[in-house]
Amino acid sequence: MSMTGVKTKVDRESPASAIDWLAAPAALTISEGEVHVWRVDISKHAGSGVDAVLSQSERERAARFHFGRDLLRFRMAHFSLRTILGSYVTLPPAALLFGQTQFGKPFLVNPEADGLLFNMSHAGDFAVIAVAREREVGIDVELMRGSFASSEVAEQFFSVAEIYTLSGLHPDVRMRAFFNCWTRKEAYVKARGEGLSMPLDVFDVSLAPGSPAALLQNRNDARETSRWTFQDIDVAANYVAALAIETRPSPPQVSRFAYSI
Repeated sequence: MSMTGVKTKVDRESPASAIDWLAAPAALTISEGEVHVWRVDISKHAGSGVDAVLSQSERERAARFHFGRDLLRFRMAHFSLRTILGSYVTLPPAALLFGQTQFGKPFLVNPEADGLLFNMSHAGDFAVIAVAREREVGIDVELMRGSFASSEVAEQFFSVAEIYTLSGLHPDVRMRAFFNCWTRKEAYVKARGEGLSMPLDVFDVSLAPGSPAALLQNRNDARETSRWTFQDIDVAANYVAALAIETRPSPPQVSRFAYSI
């Protein structure tokens, strides 16, 4: 395993593409004032020891995939998640025990992991993992596909304000704006941990390319806009990713690490 990363302060005005993924510290620790983001290439195979790390439930879920490529990516994503989280709590990856909230958000059961929070998303060849301490986080990554970025999908999942903004953009940037909106909404919902119980049209996020990632409004609770900070994550060409971070009590320092299997 090799790790690379760089630390940056949360800055809504800074383009994600300007941030590299450089060397991580030798001792992996995280404080309440930090958030770590990991990028993993899940198209690579880690060898025969993967199944020994995964739980029986994870192996059963992997076996449900019809295509070998999807099975590999699922196994590598969960293998990497276990390996990374195990480094924080100094436990073997196979010893990690996961639970779920009533809305399906995973958490670590092990006493050694008390206060360590995380979220994972994967699409195409990449997984992204956000790790924090005593601070909720949500992350989402998507491979841009024109067939998905349709007005029908937007009308089903976006707010009226988001649809209006999207429809007013030039066609050349509309697909990117669609995925900006999608990943930011997904990251926010995942950070809150309420799943589909939270209607997606009661809040608005920014989406125009070049505009800072942000929660613009939550019509159920106006205080939410000051509670959360958003950040775009530059994963690779043709991918869009977003991070939602609980800001309180103060904005954290974000470190971006690349994990190589």
